[in-house]
Amino acid sequence: MTVHLVVAEHDGQTIKKTTLHALAAAKKLSGTSYGLVIGKGAQKAAQAFAGYVGKVFLVEADALAHRTAQPFAKVIADVAKSISATHVWAPATVAGKDIMPRVAVRLKAGMASDICSVVDDKTFQRPMWAGDVIGTVEVTTPVKVVTVRTTEFPVAEPVAGGGEVATMAVELPAPLASFVRFDEVKSERPELSDAKVVVSGGRGLKGPEGFKKLVEPLADALHAAIGASRAVCDAGWVPNDWQVGQTGKVVAPELYIAVGISGAIQHVAGMKSSKVIVAINKDPEAPIFKIATYGLVADAFTAVPELLERIKAVRH
Repeated sequence: MTVHLVVAEHDGQTIKKTTLHALAAAKKLSGTSYGLVIGKGAQKAAQAFAGYVGKVFLVEADALAHRTAQPFAKVIADVAKSISATHVWAPATVAGKDIMPRVAVRLKAGMASDICSVVDDKTFQRPMWAGDVIGTVEVTTPVKVVTVRTTEFPVAEPVAGGGEVATMAVELPAPLASFVRFDEVKSERPELSDAKVVVSGGRGLKGPEGFKKLVEPLADALHAAIGASRAVCDAGWVPNDWQVGQTGKVVAPELYIAVGISGAIQHVAGMKSSKVIVAINKDPEAPIFKIATYGLVADAFTAVPELLERIKAVRH
């Protein structure tokens, strides 16, 4: 019998959308699906997830108030063993990439990472070489651990009649690492991974002042999230959590506007699934134009203010 355990990401109150994409991937296969919520004071999040998966296991403890890989991995592995899970799923986010390989080791399981397609119960497809190659991976161990590229799957639909939450107790190991602090970048803008519109900037903006002058006003006008290329994040122009690309966040919004971004393969790997791509770059040979739905060969410092004026005129 196929048994799926889907590990949730949450804020204590609600389930993050990335989790529902991972659940949709799990539901590509037959079998029974269960959810897992880990944390402290996460009852509301567990109840919310139960509305999508039917039954959720909730593991709460003071030591689980903050995500650290060692105890979280043990909880996931212990719960998976207790329900004889054949598949353990999680979104391929920072948390998933941090924790799930440890889960695979504890379960002596093979792992398929960052999958974009489910072929059958042991075969998955995943992008390689910055998305230029789609590899087919077969996991032959009795238990499979899978992380899901969320942009490639829809959001799971709620189940009829809601669901139930069952509290479980797991023995936690003596910690080898402790939580110090979480430096959160707070913003009223949408979260980058979930935004319907993303405005990203690159080296063509010439410095952090270019972001403030062009990208931030355009994002505000479109109620968009802000992204950036790796080069400008490495240069310290903007926060690292704005990075879109192979080593940053993978996004697939309805509209992606690339301002002053050349379109290096590492960046393209993180946004080429966007529904509509608009590129603004003064270099007509910039690689970004090869994947753009609409391309404007122009100086961003001239084009973006004109675009902002048009947006304001339409909205007034």
